[in-house]
Amino acid sequence: MKFRLNYNPKELSQKVIAKELNKLGISHSFTDNGLLVLTDSISKKLKEDLDNVIAGYGIQLTEAGKSNIVGDIKKAIDELIYSQNMRKKTVSAYLTERLGYTYSYLSNLFSEETYTSIENFIILRKIEYAKKLILQGDMSLTEIAHQLDYSSVAHLSGQFKKVTGLTPTTFLRILERRKTENT
Repeated sequence: MKFRLNYNPKELSQKVIAKELNKLGISHSFTDNGLLVLTDSISKKLKEDLDNVIAGYGIQLTEAGKSNIVGDIKKAIDELIYSQNMRKKTVSAYLTERLGYTYSYLSNLFSEETYTSIENFIILRKIEYAKKLILQGDMSLTEIAHQLDYSSVAHLSGQFKKVTGLTPTTFLRILERRKTENT
C-alpha cells in the first residue's frame, strides 16, 4: 500500500520544535507568522543542543534579521490593505499582533532600514491599490475611498495627487486618452 503524506509544514515544525523545547525546559511561544520567540535568553550550549536535536528532523533555526522583519511588515501591510480590513483594526494593533513586536520597535526598525515611515509606506501602497482599482473601472472614487479607509474622496484625491502628481480624475483621463490613441 502507498499513502500520500498530507501535512502543514509550519504546524508540523512548530509541534516538533515545541516538543523539543519543552524537553529542554525552554519556555517559548510562536507569533502568527511562525516566528519562534524564546521567553528567556539561553546559553550557547543549550542553543547547540537544540540545534542538534532539531537537525535530526531536517529543521534549522536562523535568527530573524532586521531585513526579514521589514519584509514581514511590508507583507502584513499589503495583507491589511488588500483584505479590506482597514477599518477593523488600527495599523499599530494589527502589526503588533501579527508580528509579535511592539509597534515602536517595528516603526523604528522600518524607518532605519527603509528611510521612510510605516505611515508613508502605507500611503504609497494605498495609492498603488487605488490606481489598480481605478484601472479596473468597477468602482466609483467614493467606493474606492471607502474601501481604502479614507475619510472622503477629497482626502484620497489629495494623497493621490501628492504621490503621483495627478488627481485620480486626471490619471483616468490620461489612461483613456492613451487607449484611444493606441486603437
